[in-house]
Amino acid sequence: MQQVAISQKSVVLAYIKLLRPEQWVKNLFIFIPLFFEGHFFDIELLFKLGVAFVAFSAVCSAIYVLNDYRDIEADQAHPKKRERPLASGEVSKAVGLATMSLLAVAGLGVGLLLNIWFFVILLTYVGINVGYSFGLKHIGILDILLIASGFLLRTVSGGIVADVPVSQWLIIMIFLLALFLAIAKRRDDVVLGVDSGVLIRKSVKNYNLEFVNACMTMIAGIIVVAYLMYTISDEVVIRLGEHLVYTSVFVIAGLMRYLQITLVEKNSGSPTALLYKDSFIQITLAGWILSFFWLIYLG
Repeated sequence: MQQVAISQKSVVLAYIKLLRPEQWVKNLFIFIPLFFEGHFFDIELLFKLGVAFVAFSAVCSAIYVLNDYRDIEADQAHPKKRERPLASGEVSKAVGLATMSLLAVAGLGVGLLLNIWFFVILLTYVGINVGYSFGLKHIGILDILLIASGFLLRTVSGGIVADVPVSQWLIIMIFLLALFLAIAKRRDDVVLGVDSGVLIRKSVKNYNLEFVNACMTMIAGIIVVAYLMYTISDEVVIRLGEHLVYTSVFVIAGLMRYLQITLVEKNSGSPTALLYKDSFIQITLAGWILSFFWLIYLG
């Protein structure tokens, strides 16, 4: 009996792993517009965004399953990704496709009931990622831009569902940050390819360490400059005061730490995994959020 229970538990864990719930943290970008507009304690709007979060998470999990299905052979050659349920054989292809279909229908259905324009954004996200999975990810630079677009769509969808404006500054900063993280992730694939001598991803042939290191450094510098310009812009100073510029310390420290992990410790991996594990990044992120909370809600 105990052996059967353990076997059933492993099956359940494999299905949970297939959905990649740890990646749902990316969908918290949906709440960003509401937070910056000063309405984060509006229960009705929070509920709507919570429903949007669930819908987006279901659609994202469906896309993850599709990617895993398409990348089974490539993942089996990857030192870490070969442990994914489809690549390892823990979950069959048929069950994976059925799960993907159910998640996509459920997520899109909830999105349609919630807001028609939110539904359009979900469809756009699905279209971009299906294209990504079926070949666009093999086109250098475009693959990174498509990954970054997903964070923009999450942020804009949050503004649509909550019916709050999304500023140009917010769009610029989100896109730059997403671009930085996407480049860092691609760098990890390049490093694994160099170390193993195996082409982990076809898109990796479009990159080398010198190029991705230069891109990361360039984007990090642009982020700092753009953020400083944001904090001293007239509209922001009028609304939040002159002290916002001091929050740039958290941004600079967080970026420097990420570069240190990537370039010195050579341990970039998944940006989401780093968020869960690295205490320095967690502290800088918490400090940045608390600073804005103070200025927007208590200042």
